[in-house]
Amino acid sequence: MRTIDFHAHLFTRDFFTALAAASPLPGKPEQLLQGVSERTGIELPDPDARLHGRRWLDEMERHGVEHLVGFASHPAEVEAVETILGSAHQRMSGMLMVDPTGEGAAQHVEAKLAEGRFRGVLTFPAMHHFDIGSPAAAELLTVLAHHRGICYVHCGLLVVKLRDLLGLPRGYDLRYANPLSLLPAADAYPEVTFVVPHFGAGFLRETLMLGAQCENVVVDTSSSNGWIRTHPNLTLREVFARALDLFGPQRVLFGTDSGTFPAGWRADRRAEQVAILSELGLSEGERAAILGDNAARILGLDSSPSS
Repeated sequence: MRTIDFHAHLFTRDFFTALAAASPLPGKPEQLLQGVSERTGIELPDPDARLHGRRWLDEMERHGVEHLVGFASHPAEVEAVETILGSAHQRMSGMLMVDPTGEGAAQHVEAKLAEGRFRGVLTFPAMHHFDIGSPAAAELLTVLAHHRGICYVHCGLLVVKLRDLLGLPRGYDLRYANPLSLLPAADAYPEVTFVVPHFGAGFLRETLMLGAQCENVVVDTSSSNGWIRTHPNLTLREVFARALDLFGPQRVLFGTDSGTFPAGWRADRRAEQVAILSELGLSEGERAAILGDNAARILGLDSSPSS
């Protein structure tokens, strides 16, 4: 059955360079990046965005991924991600990270959505210290509603590995990370599809409560879901079972949180999740919905599986 990954980071060279330039560690950005690569084995992306994009497309072909939602995870890499999207032959949909409290943020998103390559935004309330349901985000959400866009709202625990490796201070305030703060926004903007990644990344109960109240909220299954370690005796299988019981198969979307090479596209995460869906006794149609058909519906892609 078709595979559409609803959560992946393209992590271009511009992303790496921007974080290295902001690092408090001694050394030039390229020196810092080479050091990170040598310590971790993470491969630095090709500076040519077209070549980096080609590598991602090759990964998709190798693993049978029909479509991928790729993020511009830093303002500095928007242009590079646009280049990748433009040469992806409609195999990718783009999302751009935005701080709604920044000057001109809504106007920037308006322009990008109008151009057609980006379909929505990725927001980090804990990183940027804002409440998605507050007036601070209203202008952005109005733009998204006009375009019937998608708004990812990262809730719960937040770790950005490269930031940590480069010594950047976290400064994340988890008081802004509760999914329930999304409720006023989801109620006020029913045209927007709100995505809570990683099942709420530690706020599973609150994510379920939010989903019970708001039909336009969905969850994605992405990442290693390491947040489960904060919940004694909870397993990923049980997380899936609870999410499916509340959201139903039509509001759960498959994702991997893939981002760097040589790991590439995380086929291991797909295998783990497919096994869980089988163990839970989901029908073929329900599994197909989660692995691709729900994403195709939200993105407006052809709903028939690829040949």
